[in-house]
Amino acid sequence: MTNPSDRVLPANSTAESHEGDFGCTVMELRKLMELRSRDALTQINVHYGGVQNLCSRLKTSPVEGLSGNPADLEKRRQVFGHNVIPPKKPKTFLELVWEALQDVTLIILEIAAIISLVLSFYRPAGDENELCGQAAAAPEDENEAQAGWIEGAAILFSVIIVVLVTAFNDWSKEKQFRGLQSRIEQEQKFSIIRNGQLIQLPVAEIVVGDIAQVKYGDLLPADGVLIQGNDLKIDESSLTGESDHVKKSLEKDPMLLSGTHVMEGSGRMVVTAVGINSQTGIILTLLGVNEDDEGEKKKKAKTQDGVALEIQPLNSQEGTDNEEKEKKAVKVPKKEKSVLQGKLTRLAVQIGKAGLIMSALTVFILILYFVIDNFVINRRPWLPECTPIYIQYFVKFFIIGVTVLVVAVPEGLPLAVTISLAYSVKKMMKDNNLVRHLDACETMGNATAICSDKTGTLTMNRMTVVQAYIGGIHYRQIPSPDVFLPKILDLIVNGISINSAYTSKILPPEKEGGLPRQVGNKTECALLGFVTDLKQDYQAVRNEVPEEKLYKVYTFNSVRKSMSTVIRNPNGGFRMYSKGASEIILRKCNRILDRKGEAVPFKNKDRDDMIRTVIEPMASDGLRTICIAYRDFDDAEPSWDNENEILTELTCIAVVGIEDPVRPEVPDAIAKCKQAGITVRMVTGDNINTARAIATKCGILTPGDDFLCLEGKEFNRLIRNEKGEVEQEKLDKIWPKLRVLARSSPTDKHTLVKGIIDSTVGEHRQVVAVTGDGTNDGPALKKADVGFAMGIAGTDVAKEASDIILTDDNFTSIVKAVMWGRNVYDSISKFLQFQLTVNVVAVIVAFTGACITQDSPLKAVQMLWVNLIMDTFASLALATEPPTESLLKRRPYGRNKPLISRTMMKNILGHAFYQLIVIFILVFAGEKFFDIDSGRKAPLHSPPTQHYTIVFNTFVLMQLFNEINSRKIHGEKNVFSGIYRNVIFCSVVLGTFICQIFIVEFGGKPFSCTRLSLSQWLWCLFIGIGELLWGQIISAIPTRSLKFLKEAGHGTTKEEITKDAEGLDEIDHAEMELRRGQILWFRGLNRIQTQIDVINTFQTGASFKGVLRRQNMGQHLDVKLVPSSSYVAVEPVKSPTTSVPAVSSPPMGNQSGQSVP
Repeated sequence: MTNPSDRVLPANSTAESHEGDFGCTVMELRKLMELRSRDALTQINVHYGGVQNLCSRLKTSPVEGLSGNPADLEKRRQVFGHNVIPPKKPKTFLELVWEALQDVTLIILEIAAIISLVLSFYRPAGDENELCGQAAAAPEDENEAQAGWIEGAAILFSVIIVVLVTAFNDWSKEKQFRGLQSRIEQEQKFSIIRNGQLIQLPVAEIVVGDIAQVKYGDLLPADGVLIQGNDLKIDESSLTGESDHVKKSLEKDPMLLSGTHVMEGSGRMVVTAVGINSQTGIILTLLGVNEDDEGEKKKKAKTQDGVALEIQPLNSQEGTDNEEKEKKAVKVPKKEKSVLQGKLTRLAVQIGKAGLIMSALTVFILILYFVIDNFVINRRPWLPECTPIYIQYFVKFFIIGVTVLVVAVPEGLPLAVTISLAYSVKKMMKDNNLVRHLDACETMGNATAICSDKTGTLTMNRMTVVQAYIGGIHYRQIPSPDVFLPKILDLIVNGISINSAYTSKILPPEKEGGLPRQVGNKTECALLGFVTDLKQDYQAVRNEVPEEKLYKVYTFNSVRKSMSTVIRNPNGGFRMYSKGASEIILRKCNRILDRKGEAVPFKNKDRDDMIRTVIEPMASDGLRTICIAYRDFDDAEPSWDNENEILTELTCIAVVGIEDPVRPEVPDAIAKCKQAGITVRMVTGDNINTARAIATKCGILTPGDDFLCLEGKEFNRLIRNEKGEVEQEKLDKIWPKLRVLARSSPTDKHTLVKGIIDSTVGEHRQVVAVTGDGTNDGPALKKADVGFAMGIAGTDVAKEASDIILTDDNFTSIVKAVMWGRNVYDSISKFLQFQLTVNVVAVIVAFTGACITQDSPLKAVQMLWVNLIMDTFASLALATEPPTESLLKRRPYGRNKPLISRTMMKNILGHAFYQLIVIFILVFAGEKFFDIDSGRKAPLHSPPTQHYTIVFNTFVLMQLFNEINSRKIHGEKNVFSGIYRNVIFCSVVLGTFICQIFIVEFGGKPFSCTRLSLSQWLWCLFIGIGELLWGQIISAIPTRSLKFLKEAGHGTTKEEITKDAEGLDEIDHAEMELRRGQILWFRGLNRIQTQIDVINTFQTGASFKGVLRRQNMGQHLDVKLVPSSSYVAVEPVKSPTTSVPAVSSPPMGNQSGQSVP
């Protein structure tokens, strides 16, 4: 055989010299990984001389792995590449500035400002001024005449400020998003053997030649060839579109591919391709993830209800079959998302329409009044030389109109949501919630039900054997090893040491005096701890029977609920050790060991007695019971594939009771949930008595409650009809009272979650959160409104399907997520209350002022400043209020609750009334009160007046004090409570006040301001503080007595949803509202669009795998865990309707989230 290094491409001489060190090149390995089953086996055996030989060519040991020498690792990276897919370049600041400039209103303002600027330099001759009438009343002096350009320049300058602020917000959000990505990258690790030690290595550090330990629930991070496997089954649907699980073995198909899921079994593989050379990497490169994401968007497709989806296979006829399959697809209820976003967009578009009408009306009235006054009443002729002056007036009117529109349109709303969500996501990380989809944060605020696992979430997941039944005796404490005969002890030690994953270990404590560390499956660790307590060494047994010597392994899954391992006896025949849920294993036992270690018959009556006297008492103490058994096969080798015949006639060795203590903080957290109107249900694979005992300890069940505890079988009997189909009516009778579902399969969990969500019982639709850790929890996690995956115990598949990852696996973190979710809702409402008051006042003042005095009391630049305060700064101040415990003292709002409650409407209208009265008194009588010149009907280019400066100053100060009022939305009296905890709020209010002083005192002509005296300042301040006192008066008026008040900001009605959502698999309210709003010329006011794009960017990344599988999570954009490179691409998904026909695969595998072995 020729040396493969002879065929290296000469283009890269350095690579050539390196590749000469290894027995194969990158391209050869790539070609090898493209082969399947028989072809691959032939290539490995013929070309490489078998898997062992391949390992030696890659200079690695199948048992010890790589040495971990940094120089060797670096060399491998140079030759075979890094395990990363290069990320898409983020948008530069200038690109973001350009995007912000696309805002329609800003463009109109810019054009108007430029026209105003050009015209301001036109000077008609002096004698012509008379002819043009009052239109060109002479400026006071020459300097003022020169200053005509300032207003146009100031508007342009203000536009630049707004654009820069918007671009900076977008940029910082993108930066935060990338921070979130890197956090997710660090989270993902994989089991690698280096130097004989099993270590958890970040996925990006894996190199070709590494030996990876593969187990159930893993998402493979690189391509590899199997070295040793036990009952290994892989879901390759993400790459091939084939929904059946593929069996992997050394004899038939040893090829393992990145981005595929391990659905059953375990094994070891040698890594042969990483990063862009892996199969997933090659597909991503073909799709041009680095150059152009259009292809990627087209490749994406959405699917039904928790069912995975794939790219269409490139070389098969399946595409056409898929279309037919899709046509037959059952109609499933649609998942809703972005509900808050939808309500806001709808509200913003409605306000935008009103603003558009008001601004058009303002311009029309101003022009009409001007024309009638000049050409009808004063009968002036239109002189050509006066045209530029008239045009200047028309431009001024137009600018006023556009300014009314700018103030009316609340483009700060999406910004407030983005800031609030981004702030919450950042803070939630500290509370152990890693949010993968922004929507989840908002949805948690409406949660009405939580379906939680027991193990690890409600309990500590630190398991220990505390009771045992061996040789007919029930030991309430762990006995000393002397009480057992050596042959019984031998069977116990071998039955546990051999028949458990070799990745489960007990390691010495990290700190002296600490508890030993449990690595791997916690139930198996408890059993290994039992062996150690019996003063035996499980590692010695494993060294004697290494993994390679295991003849056959039936790994644990949710159907079997047991694990069995077969070994060949030295003197011929086979022995099988089994362990699993006690009721299940005992049913398969026909003998049991007595005190002397003899196997005696074990009849049904004995089994019932044992369940009554041993298992039920253990379970009612909250213990999980595990039975250990064995069977000898002395005759000819049986058919190992016939599982039912193999797993019978067992001999019971022992039954042990494992304790998993309830987390001390959980009962308090569950009490908070009850107070907050959230129902907690426990869904577990454990025995019903164990589940009931734990539920009572947690406070899910309290004595005297009329609640249901059901086992999976009973639950299915009650909710299914004769044909075995789930009936919603039957389910509706069960779920409201159900609190514990025991011995449940992942399918039961999915059925329960789907049933609660689809139920029409009660006035509001239930919003369900679900926790899951197993591969088979994927469908339930996807179906739920919010899926929580366990960061520690969770499999990669569960994390991939979830919305939020609990980094500490703790139930209390879910309660914190509820608090943050409710806080987002309240923050938005606070901002709305503030913003709408300003909107109402500014629009009415500009409109009436323009109609009565032919000029808006608030000038264009002043309006832009007010707009900046109320949009950008206020959203920053009010959207970053930290949550308080009081949020958990009310019931959930429900999805249909309008954004603006009647109390808020009372506050908005009440404060608007106060502000309008004050402004109109100042505009029409202010000059008499302050004894100054009137600013009304000032000619073009006249200098700023003190009169209108006072109006502007008072207006801004009233907004500032009203911002403090807006901190409370439920009619609370104390608006200052907790204000010192929000540093951002205090600094924004203070900063705005200081800016206002500078604008008034030094703003001059650009801001149409002139200096004020101290007494005038104090009067402005006094009127501003009046807002706080007025707020107290408003809050004293009971909302109930104001029957005429209406709510506003409703969500989309069911009829509209049905009409708009045809052909969509899920309902994105924000997207739908935008589509409606885009009929308007300002398209939801492009800024809303831009902000939503930012939210999208924040929310979605097509992960490495995202190209291969679009989550059904229905995120506008999703952040996904990435198998091989942990890179997340950021890109908006265009239309949710463009979908490639997806090959629908059944719900993944049949693994349970339970950690029962």
